[in-house]
Amino acid sequence: MYSGNERSAIVGKAGEDFVANYLRSRGYIIIKRNWRDSKYGELDIVAENRECIAFVEVKTRQKHSLVSGIEAVDFAKQKRTKNAAQSFMRKLRTNLPPRIDVAEVVIIDENDNEFKFELKYIENAF
Repeated sequence: MYSGNERSAIVGKAGEDFVANYLRSRGYIIIKRNWRDSKYGELDIVAENRECIAFVEVKTRQKHSLVSGIEAVDFAKQKRTKNAAQSFMRKLRTNLPPRIDVAEVVIIDENDNEFKFELKYIENAF
């Protein structure tokens, strides 16, 4: 049996893996995962294609959660994500424009830490 924090880590990683695979299937290259800025926090996934650099905030939730993944990306989270993305862009040195996306991953079935997910992906979320 897992503690709440261990289970959250397993579920969160599985959701991020799912989104990373989704992005790869659409031609993106994953540049970084779980990149941390000491001042602004973490960027879940940084990916690029020929058109942009996508900073993807991933929120994984149970099917009947009180707060959806999209609702969980409140103003404060948006501000931290924007600032972390700007910090990352200063170090990257690219001409590609940045974009911030939100991926809401919902667990629709689970069996022994094997998950079946549903995805709602919002480009240019904020």
